[in-house]
Amino acid sequence: MLPKGFYCNGLHSGIAKQNTKKDLAIFYSETPAAAAGMFTFSRVKAAPVLIDIERLKKYKSFHAVVANSGCANACTGLKGRKDAETVACETAKCLDKAPESVLVASTGVIGRFLPVEKIKKAMPELVKTAKEKNEKKAVEAIMTTDTFAKFISKKIKVAKGEIIIWGCAKGAGMIHPELKGLHATMLSFIFTDAGIEKKQLQKLLEESAEQSFNCITVDGDTSTNDTLILMANGQSKTGKLSKNDMAKFKSALDEITLSLAKMMAKDGEGATKLVEIEVKNLKKRADAKKIASTIATSPLVKTALFGSDANWGRILAAAGRAGVDFDQSKIDVYIGNIMTAKNGMALNFDESKAKKILNAKECKITVDFKSGKESSKYYTCDFSYDYVKINGSYRS
Repeated sequence: MLPKGFYCNGLHSGIAKQNTKKDLAIFYSETPAAAAGMFTFSRVKAAPVLIDIERLKKYKSFHAVVANSGCANACTGLKGRKDAETVACETAKCLDKAPESVLVASTGVIGRFLPVEKIKKAMPELVKTAKEKNEKKAVEAIMTTDTFAKFISKKIKVAKGEIIIWGCAKGAGMIHPELKGLHATMLSFIFTDAGIEKKQLQKLLEESAEQSFNCITVDGDTSTNDTLILMANGQSKTGKLSKNDMAKFKSALDEITLSLAKMMAKDGEGATKLVEIEVKNLKKRADAKKIASTIATSPLVKTALFGSDANWGRILAAAGRAGVDFDQSKIDVYIGNIMTAKNGMALNFDESKAKKILNAKECKITVDFKSGKESSKYYTCDFSYDYVKINGSYRS
């Protein structure tokens, strides 16, 4: 269920090679909405990312996000920027809004130019039918190698009524977001009818992303196009939120971002399972997160997971190269609830039971350093034969 005053749609414009693949989406608010954003930390940034960063710094409110799949519009120079601006202008024209009130996002093959004329031709129909609230069509239009549409909504009861938060995401490969604030290939758009001003919205988004989107990996590769946008239009008419209501909002937002993030990790290209990596009991949370990330991105760990091999030595080896100082002689490793190593050394454990745990669609690895109170979680997937097949012919 979309929040009040928000609409969306998706259709095939001709960007994608397949005639039936939706490749152009719009998400828009009838009334001006405060917006916050986070984008890839990569020094190689796509044209839409650069434009959105500039606009979010300069302008206070926005009406729409227009996004396409099939072309990343990355490494396309000045023409790429001009093409992205043209798409924003055409969208604004069809909505009868100011050009600067439109944000843009792209995903797909790097180095190709946007087929702007095809997008311009499709835009009137995209906007015209958006009020039908075609949520699934909009999400399908931003998908590339995703196997299912990822979107979720939540209702929150507050003192003066009800607030809705709705979010969507795409991403299955080139997923290791390093999203930074204004100082994603993952795209995620979140909308709410709550009334929250821009500065606070940005703070909420950054805090939420740090525990969700910045804690997933499929292949360790950070995209040129990673984009996360949160818009709030105030149409719930619930006014300024009290401290208690804001806590409810933050909790719901955190649930949405974590759910979307886990969907992406679960849908990793060729993945057969979702894996939670928990690193616990270190002195610094940053150290715990760094180790969890290193384990989650290790090709040797991920291939062992595909084979359901409880090879705990690979887990410790990955931890050891994370660049964090720790005492090896204190570390315990668990596969599910089975301890496979104690104090940094092997244990006799039931391999068949450990394999059964790793054969499940979702499983957990825990590494306990017994040296502090700080912990961190990362979500990843296994590396299968299909990952190589998909990425060996991605442009074909």
